[in-house]
Amino acid sequence: MRVLRSVRVSAAIALAMGMALPALAPASADDPNDPTMTPEAIARDRAEIRRMNRDQLAYVRQRDAGYAQGWRDYDEARGRSARYVEDDRGYADERRDYETSRADYAEQRREYDREMRAWREDVAACRAGYYEHCAR
Repeated sequence: MRVLRSVRVSAAIALAMGMALPALAPASADDPNDPTMTPEAIARDRAEIRRMNRDQLAYVRQRDAGYAQGWRDYDEARGRSARYVEDDRGYADERRDYETSRADYAEQRREYDREMRAWREDVAACRAGYYEHCAR
């Protein structure tokens, strides 16, 4: 039992050290600012990076499409897809109402600010002796 435990501990230590060593070593990636890199090498690097990015994007899109299809299948199997369409419609209606209310409030606030500005100007004019502005 003790032998098995010591083997496990040794394996864990070896695994931890094996994971730590690459982190300590300097990266050996190509540096585009390296004066020894030729324009052809820079172009090759750029093309390789672009290819890897496209491959990764294709992988992520395929993966996400699979996830989305899985959720659609799950919802359909549980009879929930029609409800979500209605919920989405309700959300769109609520969002439209919210935007309308926001626009209405903004317009009301601008009108209030205009009226307050005019009232303050009338008060200032009244105090300055222009009594026709005092009737307000």
